[in-house]
Amino acid sequence: MSRILLLEDDAGLNETVTEFLEEEGHEVISVYDGYEAQEKLYESKYDLLLLDINVPGIDGLELLKESREAGVAAPAIYITSMHSVDDLERGFKSGCDDYIRKPFALKELKIRVETLLKRGFFHESNDLIQIDENIFYDRKNTELVIDGESVSLGNKESRLLKLFVKKEGEILSHETIYAHLWDYDEEPSDTALRTYIKNLRKIIGKERIVSIKKQGYKFTAQK
Repeated sequence: MSRILLLEDDAGLNETVTEFLEEEGHEVISVYDGYEAQEKLYESKYDLLLLDINVPGIDGLELLKESREAGVAAPAIYITSMHSVDDLERGFKSGCDDYIRKPFALKELKIRVETLLKRGFFHESNDLIQIDENIFYDRKNTELVIDGESVSLGNKESRLLKLFVKKEGEILSHETIYAHLWDYDEEPSDTALRTYIKNLRKIIGKERIVSIKKQGYKFTAQK
């Protein structure tokens, strides 16, 4: 289950989006003004931010800019009525990953939300994550580096490692992994997943990916 922070001051739209995303299986924390959103961001971590721009208190642009500077890494989608190129440029410079223009179809929102959650974007200054003594994950370029050399991974193994790094230390259920690895027109396979896990273990070490009986898998990087 993904945790989403929704900032939208239109009560009707806020309620509609919240109910829709909850029906899609997400946990939604909804707020109506920028200062309330700011408090929520300080209190907890989120997998995705859905931010209206023109809201009471601190606006969505400034909120995200300050949040990025404070180390908030969650991908962000702006909900906006703005249409000019300059407005969009300001939005992306403040740290957003996507935007959706009002009025919008809920199906479009679903596609944009799920696309970003699958990609697992990072917004952090430390791009290299140490996995082992000589093994690093480059978050900026989404690649594995061993002894200073880039290592080629298959598409599914690359997605899986990105997910593990993002959720390091957490137990990931098979269902969570399926949602990130397989596209809409693909059929998830436990046998294939075990193969991808086996392939990664050969490269980064068996002890880095632990199988938790009846729960899923847990990835741990070198501390």
